[in-house]
Amino acid sequence: MNAASPAPRRVRVRAPELIGKGGWLNTGGKNLTLADLRGKCVVVDFWTFCCINCLHVLDELRELEERHRDTVVVVGVHSPKFVHEAEHQAVVDAVERYGVEHPVLDDPELATWKQYAVRAWPTLVVIDPEGYVVAQHAGEGHVHAIERLVAELEAEHEAKGTLRRGDGPYVAPEPEPTVLRFPGKALLLPSGNLLVSDTTRHQLVELAEDGESVVRRIGTGARGFTDGSAGQASFNEPQGLALLDDGSVVVADTVNHALRRLDLASGAVTTLAGTGSQWMQGAPTSGPAREVALSSPWDVALFGGRVWIAMAGVHQLWTYDPAAETVRVAAGTTNEGLVDGPGAEAWFAQPSGLAAAGDRLWLADSETSALRWVDPDGAVHTAVGTGLFDFGHRDGEAGQALLQHPLGVTALPDGSVAVADTYNHALRRYDPATGEVTTLATDLREPSDAVLVGDDIVVVESARHRLTRLRLPEEAVRVEAVAHRTQRAATEVAPGRLRLDVIFQAPAGQKLDTRYGPSTRLLVSATPPELLLKGEGADSDLSRELELDPAVAEGVLHVSAMAASCDDDPANEYPACHVHQQDWGVPVRLVAGAADRLPLVLAGLDAVEGR
Repeated sequence: MNAASPAPRRVRVRAPELIGKGGWLNTGGKNLTLADLRGKCVVVDFWTFCCINCLHVLDELRELEERHRDTVVVVGVHSPKFVHEAEHQAVVDAVERYGVEHPVLDDPELATWKQYAVRAWPTLVVIDPEGYVVAQHAGEGHVHAIERLVAELEAEHEAKGTLRRGDGPYVAPEPEPTVLRFPGKALLLPSGNLLVSDTTRHQLVELAEDGESVVRRIGTGARGFTDGSAGQASFNEPQGLALLDDGSVVVADTVNHALRRLDLASGAVTTLAGTGSQWMQGAPTSGPAREVALSSPWDVALFGGRVWIAMAGVHQLWTYDPAAETVRVAAGTTNEGLVDGPGAEAWFAQPSGLAAAGDRLWLADSETSALRWVDPDGAVHTAVGTGLFDFGHRDGEAGQALLQHPLGVTALPDGSVAVADTYNHALRRYDPATGEVTTLATDLREPSDAVLVGDDIVVVESARHRLTRLRLPEEAVRVEAVAHRTQRAATEVAPGRLRLDVIFQAPAGQKLDTRYGPSTRLLVSATPPELLLKGEGADSDLSRELELDPAVAEGVLHVSAMAASCDDDPANEYPACHVHQQDWGVPVRLVAGAADRLPLVLAGLDAVEGR
């Protein structure tokens, strides 16, 4: 089987029902069924709110929803990775936080995920107006292909009389009148005031020393990418803040994929780095800052004379040089995982918080639930955390301590580090001198950052929409230890030979882009490495024979696939080209007699499985 074969005639499989114990959001209290959606082109978006790629897809879908408002219904199915994400209120918060304007099914037990045989976040499934699955896509960058398919479905079902135009089932929730709405990061200003990124309202807010009284707001409050005065400038879900040597503030303008500069005296906002477009594989990784695309910068910190950027969208650290006005990759390969070593060989997983302290740059690596650090030579080290699938709330020796999706780090005066342990609703502390992890405070609702103010620490309680001032405690809080693994069940596969097939079918009207060499790439590794006796490494073929060691009972296969396609029209001198990419971490359990083939759908349907 050629895993990158041309798209065949569409196979139609009846779509399973949408079920989830948490119920429906954004529907005005109505429970939806597929029968309610008959006559519409339905795009089911399997997402989880910790996942940066899922957030990218939410942004990609906005334009599709707007352009096809009377024929397309996007339905989010929230499928949690972390225990906290299975809490219903956390899903309610996330839907508002990220401006999701379509119905969302809360599926805490992954019931619908399993029915649709989904193996990755995010995954998009297209259902036609008669209730049949006609396409599946994993990862980002597929909306252009889905839009082509939607146009075909609209024409086909308009002619058949099975297309139903009109408003969809989305019902907007009532807005809440709070001073801040899901704030992200905070910064102590030289004046003693606090600057906060008011993420969901797309603004920066300067608060007085009390952390409550509003001094001024910077930004219009609407999504946008405009420079200008405090009242004219616009942001798109801003996050990290750092003070530069010239007294201005650099802002990680996350969904604009840019760094912005705030002049504190005038309130004027300018753009320092980024093009406004998301960095994709093959794009430049260094150069003039305004000419190089970035990808979801989440936090910033001044370290060694450069602004370090937690580039959550591509699992890397980049730097911005204020003197040369250039950017470049500093660490990370774009592969998602936890690997230490020289910067060029290290793996990260959504770095989301930075704090410089002496000769260390501390880093909250959220998807591996890890606290890590970079030394002056650029090498990466891990203090707490073991990988993508283990998390929890456990104090003690750092090698066995657990965090759950931390988003912020703060250097403390005694050389230790406070960690905003977001999904544990806690403030934790790591002491490099003793190698111990303790808990400083609990009952903090999704803390995302903290800043030192005198003898106090001010915590950004993102899901309580406020700053909370705490006296730095002398003694740790005692917390009952808990440990978790991701809820995703392991895939049972046979020991020995395993056929890995990544399914990719070029979208309608496109072909594989072979102008500059192979148009596909497959990278495979495993945790533990001993699991994989054969098949590790990179190659251009999307199918590969693996050999799994029968002596290793279970582990994780790390699969990264890329395919490039372009418009297939000889008359078009400048064809549009797209890169389709997805990383899978597939937990596997070796069981005699189990399947000897592992299909992973990048785009299309797996003909062997009938999907």
